[in-house]
Amino acid sequence: MLSFIFPGQGSQAVGMGRELAENFPAARTVFAEADEALGFALSRLCFEGPAEELQLTENTQPAILTTSIAALRAMEAEGLPAPDFVAGHSLGEYSALVAAGALSLATAVRIVRARGRYMQEAVPVGVGAMAAILGADTETVATACAEAAQGEVCSPANINSPKQIVIAGHAGAVERALDLLKARGVRKAVKLNVSAPFHCALMRPAQERLAADLAQIEFKDLRVPLVTNVDAQPSRASSAARDALVRLVSAPVRWRESIERLTSEHNVTTFVEVGPGKVLAGLVRQIAPDARCLNVEDGASLAATRDALAELSAAGGNSRAGVL
Repeated sequence: MLSFIFPGQGSQAVGMGRELAENFPAARTVFAEADEALGFALSRLCFEGPAEELQLTENTQPAILTTSIAALRAMEAEGLPAPDFVAGHSLGEYSALVAAGALSLATAVRIVRARGRYMQEAVPVGVGAMAAILGADTETVATACAEAAQGEVCSPANINSPKQIVIAGHAGAVERALDLLKARGVRKAVKLNVSAPFHCALMRPAQERLAADLAQIEFKDLRVPLVTNVDAQPSRASSAARDALVRLVSAPVRWRESIERLTSEHNVTTFVEVGPGKVLAGLVRQIAPDARCLNVEDGASLAATRDALAELSAAGGNSRAGVL
């Protein structure tokens, strides 16, 4: 079984998508569609920066989504096999929904731009914080967060892999949690340079605003199952997809569980990260060391992935005979 996975915020880099747009007409069309839908040259921001503007959450989110779908359309044009499942990390769930036919690209880029703005505006800069905890189990981290809260917000935000959990909340509470974890033998924790504390209760104002927008959007049932971040369960239902996107704003990303379910219950053995960077491929290797991880972010990686999937298919390792 084959799953496409789509990256979230943090995978952005100036220059992303440029080589795809220059060499694949289908990718170039995606950037043109996004520019038209948003009313400004998102493509130029992706290709040329400046970095500080690309880093703004309301720009980062549509930029990563557009680059991911540009890579997907190039894959389609090259006849790569279709996935059995799709999943995306946080923002990447919107890319996965476009890939599965639930949302149009134009609708998705507009809604994630609003999502980015709502998330940024939900908490004043400096009030919240996020930190990555390396080498601690979920129970240890959750207990430290609960003890550190002291009336404020502090909770696991991204349960990424057996080796990485991200926490979020009020800045003071996050600092207290880090102190507690250090005292309990956790040796490595890194504060993240983010503009807001995502995936925690502080995001509920953003969640309410986004829910109103999502209620006005047409969702179609999915062509292939999506494993959602909030439930770590596959579904093709449009209503479930909409509900999951709403809850995801303030709920933790259950990425480890999602990958474990795909590999253990649905026999997914190959993952292709579609979009900028290789962050998710690295997490998958930590969760499922026996899985094969590929990626597509430019022409070279597309060719390598095409060849690898062709070899798997010839060897009987890919369940699908169709193409995208």
